Amino acid sequence: MSKKAIGFFTATSIVISSMIGVGVFTSLGYQVADIKSGFALLLLWFIGGAAALMGALCYGELGAAFPMSGGEYNYLSKIYHPAVGFLSGWVSAIVGFSAPAAASSIALGKYLSQIIPQVSPVGIAAAVIILMAVIHTIRIEIGRGFQNFFTALNILIIIGIIVCGMISGRTGNAGFLPDTSSWEEIKSPAFAVSFFFVSLAYSGWNASAYIAGEMEDIQRNLPRSLILGTLLVMLLYMLLNFIFLYTTPMDEMAGKAEVGLVAAKHIVGNTGGKIMGLIISLLLLSSVSSMTIAGPRVTNAMGEDFHLFRFFSRKNKHGIPAVAIITQCIISLLFVFTAKFEQVITYISFTLNLFLFLTVLGLIVLRIKRPALARPYRTWGYPVTPVLFLIISAWLTYFGFREKPYESLAGLGTVLSGLFFYFVSRKNVEPYK
Repeated sequence: MSKKAIGFFTATSIVISSMIGVGVFTSLGYQVADIKSGFALLLLWFIGGAAALMGALCYGELGAAFPMSGGEYNYLSKIYHPAVGFLSGWVSAIVGFSAPAAASSIALGKYLSQIIPQVSPVGIAAAVIILMAVIHTIRIEIGRGFQNFFTALNILIIIGIIVCGMISGRTGNAGFLPDTSSWEEIKSPAFAVSFFFVSLAYSGWNASAYIAGEMEDIQRNLPRSLILGTLLVMLLYMLLNFIFLYTTPMDEMAGKAEVGLVAAKHIVGNTGGKIMGLIISLLLLSSVSSMTIAGPRVTNAMGEDFHLFRFFSRKNKHGIPAVAIITQCIISLLFVFTAKFEQVITYISFTLNLFLFLTVLGLIVLRIKRPALARPYRTWGYPVTPVLFLIISAWLTYFGFREKPYESLAGLGTVLSGLFFYFVSRKNVEPYK
C-alpha cells in the first residue's frame, strides 16, 4: 500500500463518519427519559462537542509530533512507557473499534426492523459487520470510495432532515430557555450518565490519528482533519438534536433507540418517516465502515512490535491488514450476540475515556519533559485546552463508577487483563526518552 494512499478529504471523511452514526440517531431517546429540559439537553451536546474539539486540538499536536499510525498506542508508548501504550492498543482492539462497530450495527438492525418487521435486528447487525470486513479487505481504493461516498451522503441527509424539520414547524414540547428546573437537571446524576451517550456520539474525533502513517502530508493534514471534522460534526449534532426536540414530543422518544425514525414521522409523515428511517439505517453503514478502517491499524501496529501478536501484522497482497480486520470482525460479532445496546454504550464510553485522559495529560507531560521536540502544530489555547478536557474526562469517569458500576468495572477489568498479555509478549523495549 502506498504511504500516501489517504488524502486530507478521506482522513476528514473518516473522522466525520467515525462520529456520525449510532450516537446521534439513538442517544436522545435515552436522555429524554430522565432529562425534560430542551436547554439542558442541548447544553449536554454542546459540552460533548466542546470536549471533542479540545481533544482534537490536543491530538493534532501529538499526531504532528509523532506522525505514524496507531493513535494512542504510539503516543502513550513514547510519552510514558511501552506498557501503557500496549494497554491502550489492547483496549482499542477489544473495545475501541469492535464495540462501537457492534453498537452501530445493532442500531442499524433496530431501525430496519421497525420498517421491515420480518428482519432480525441481530441478523442484520451481524451481516453488516461481515460485509464491511469484506469490503475493506479487498482493496483500499474500494474501501476509500465507499467511505467517502457514504460520508458525503450522511452529511447531505442530516442537512436535509434539519431543513425539513424547520419547514415542518414545531410539534415538540421541549423548552429551550433555561429555568430553575433546567439548572437542577444539569446538576443531577442523570445529566452525567447521559453524557456517556453523548461521549459515544462524539467518539471518533481522533480517528484519523490511527491511520496517520498512510496519510499524505501527515503533519499538516492530520491536525486539519481532526479539527475540521470535529467542528463540522459538532454543528450538525447541535442542529439535529434541536430539530428532534423541536418536532417531536419527548414522551414519544423516551427510551427508544430509533429516535431518528420517531422524529422523521413527525417531520415528513408516517410513510416518509419510514423511508427516512430506511435511509438512516443505511447511513449507519459509514460508521461501521470507518471503524473497520481505523481499528485494525492499531492491532496491526501492535503485531509489528510484539511477537505474541505478530500474526496481526500480516497484510494481504494489497498491503491491507486483513488478519487484523477479520479479528475485529469476530470480536464485533461477539458483542452483537452477547450484549445489550445500553450496556455496550456505557462499557465503551467509560473504558475509552481512561486512555483519552492519559493521552491528553501526556501532551502536558511531553511539553515539560521534551520542550525542544519539533512540534509542527501546537495546541491552540494551551494549557487551558488540555486542562478543561481533563476536568470533563475526570467528571465522566467519576460518575461512570458511581452510576454504572457493573459496566465500569467490566471496562477496568478489560484494561487490567491487558497487563497479562503485555508481560507475556513484551520484547526488549525501553521507555521513550
